[in-house]
Amino acid sequence: MSYLDRIRAAQADPETLEQTYRDAVQRSEDNAFTDAIEQVYTETPENLLFGAWRFRLRYASVQAAARSTSWMAALLLAAANGFLFWWLSADQSMILVNGGNYLPALLLLWAPISTLFVMALLVFSGSGRRNLALLLALLVMAVGIYPLWAHTLIGDIALEQHYLAQMLPHLALVAWATVGIFLLRERGDRANRFAFLIKSLEIFIMAGLFAIAGVIFTAITAGLFDALAIQLPESIMRLIIAGGAGLIPVLAVAVIYDPTVAPAEQSFDEGLSKVIATLMRVLLPLTLIVLIIYLAFIPFRFWEPFQNRDVLIIYNAMLFAVVALLVGATPIQPETLTRQLRIWLRRGLIAVALLATVVSIYALAAIAYRTWEGGITLNRLTIIGWNLINIGILAGLLWRQRRANERTWAASMQAAFGVGMPVYVVWALFVVLAMPLLFA
Repeated sequence: MSYLDRIRAAQADPETLEQTYRDAVQRSEDNAFTDAIEQVYTETPENLLFGAWRFRLRYASVQAAARSTSWMAALLLAAANGFLFWWLSADQSMILVNGGNYLPALLLLWAPISTLFVMALLVFSGSGRRNLALLLALLVMAVGIYPLWAHTLIGDIALEQHYLAQMLPHLALVAWATVGIFLLRERGDRANRFAFLIKSLEIFIMAGLFAIAGVIFTAITAGLFDALAIQLPESIMRLIIAGGAGLIPVLAVAVIYDPTVAPAEQSFDEGLSKVIATLMRVLLPLTLIVLIIYLAFIPFRFWEPFQNRDVLIIYNAMLFAVVALLVGATPIQPETLTRQLRIWLRRGLIAVALLATVVSIYALAAIAYRTWEGGITLNRLTIIGWNLINIGILAGLLWRQRRANERTWAASMQAAFGVGMPVYVVWALFVVLAMPLLFA
């Protein structure tokens, strides 16, 4: 008999239900028991016994488990990543455009290289699936190296420079997606996808904190030696700056992510997770006020984005920031919030998404006008693609909320973001791989 049948049969028998749970734990099938409880609770939400078990398991799942990250492996892999960063930051690793140095190869390759060491850390710390990690490592390095050759196919120098500049965020996005594919393999459900997004946001913020600490350390170190009239060699400064930057991706993952459990089973109710969720929800009403004021000013400066490309770049940065804010403010377990907070949080999320959609459509109209006037360019095609994707995600979110109720709205919002993940990856790969061929 399946757990679902056993639980249904014990709907009025607490002792039998407890014994069923203990049997599931003994057989390491507690996840199957949890899924069955979720299903029967959805079918009969008025059953108090099922409701009590659902919330018991929900709260238990977010308790911080003993971390099993291999810190020795983390330190060694971070050091190896830092050494590669230091080596690639030398003058001989510059990308040439029209015979002159344009930018360091490190700026393009840092994310694919870091992905190798991050996945190695996940494997060594208990995630397993070495063959999958090796395959993905080869693929992400191939995608990372491709632009080093592909930019030479573009005949126009300005377009060549634009393509290389675009590779900085797009290769980072591909690298992030590679780790996501590794972690979500056979775990591609809504809960795990959204949990991966939340943990990614936490890792990015932790990396930013590490970067701030690194800047302070570098300034203090340089200041101390300057006080003694000693100028550190260029190679040592690169080791501190570039090598130190190489430590950050691996250490940020080691601090935030537990590789022994699925994304949905990570801890979300303590430490940095709780701080970030609270911060995002505090920023939500402030963002809403800013969007309202901005929309009020649009009629007075309506043609500004139609004439100024820098304004369009700001719009796109704003749109990504708003999507990140919506992800961070969406509760992964809304039951842990008070009913009043859930109501107002949902209203705030919908309002911000709606106003951001209006601004995004306005920006899309501006870039479409500029394209109609001046023709399609590499930058314009890229921006149009990202605008359409983000508008689609926001519109899908709003559409799902029309059909959601007080119990399902958070899951509906999580699903909307999960649907957008593969679309992000496809467009990023298109920009990396196809743009040199289209504008050759």
